[in-house]
Amino acid sequence: MNLGFFKEFMPYGLLSVIVLVIFYGIYYTKMIIQKRQGIKTKQIGSRKEKKLHTVETLMAIATYLIVVVEVLSIVFNYNLMPSNGRINGIFIGLCGDCVFLFAIICMKDSWRAGIPEKDQTKLVTNGIYKVSRNPAFLGFDLVYIGILVTYFNPVNLICTLFAIIMLHLQMLQEEKYMEATFGEQYLEYKKQVFRYFGRRNKK
Repeated sequence: MNLGFFKEFMPYGLLSVIVLVIFYGIYYTKMIIQKRQGIKTKQIGSRKEKKLHTVETLMAIATYLIVVVEVLSIVFNYNLMPSNGRINGIFIGLCGDCVFLFAIICMKDSWRAGIPEKDQTKLVTNGIYKVSRNPAFLGFDLVYIGILVTYFNPVNLICTLFAIIMLHLQMLQEEKYMEATFGEQYLEYKKQVFRYFGRRNKK
């Protein structure tokens, strides 16, 4: 047995798995809870306008693919990042878990994966939404970036960039939906809170 490999794998491999288990545990637990309430959480790729359908489908592919690549990177310890920088990835990933959890809690029953066609949802501006218009997306990005820093390799880099780009394109589509659904209320909120993180000071 290669003890050097085992010693290097254990802390970062175990911590990376914990980051992913927490993140997807939150995601699927919330989905199960809403399903029991008769709410269809996952609405990605359902019948929609062609451009939106394409974006959602590619986003779904990207987010499934990145998980496969992350897991394989962990299992085979495929990493080019120096050891002293890898712990930063774990910290970033755990921050992503927390951001995503706060987003889901604040959204309550209005959370959907994808743009709902018929469901009536509420505009949420409290909690973490006071400093981010899209904290759930931010949580995804931070987890992906965290695992990338911990297991930096070319394949993971390409797939992470692909996933983040597709999430951003999906975010832009969802913001159009929010403007159409909530009108002036959302536009005022948009003026005050940044897309990813931060608030504008009131003049």
